[in-house]
Amino acid sequence: MTPRDIALNYLKSFSSGDPDIVASHVTKDFENNQMGVFGMCFKGRDLYREKLIGFLSSFRNIEYIPEDVIVDGDRVVIAYRMATENNLHSVDIRGVMIITISGDRVSVRSDYWDGLSYLKQVGIGL
Repeated sequence: MTPRDIALNYLKSFSSGDPDIVASHVTKDFENNQMGVFGMCFKGRDLYREKLIGFLSSFRNIEYIPEDVIVDGDRVVIAYRMATENNLHSVDIRGVMIITISGDRVSVRSDYWDGLSYLKQVGIGL
């Protein structure tokens, strides 16, 4: 599989709603960098899997829809739309992920997303 395939399969795995399936796409020393308003940065597949439990239960029927994909060696940049449901609200936000591939797994994900649009769509903010 190419870095592009690995990155796109990783994004697609979120729609399973299963933290084990999503975590199976990342390396043991995975680095997660969330650059949005509510972003967190941390390292490790086990911690990532633990945090996915809450994330996937809060964002039901999540789907990352790739809009543009750029590949440079082992790095894949994906502009996306994330469509999901959060409590009583439908949420549709845009972002960009920079994903580094090591072997056949994701080793680093830096995710830049539109937190203001999220807040507006769930009724918080302007």
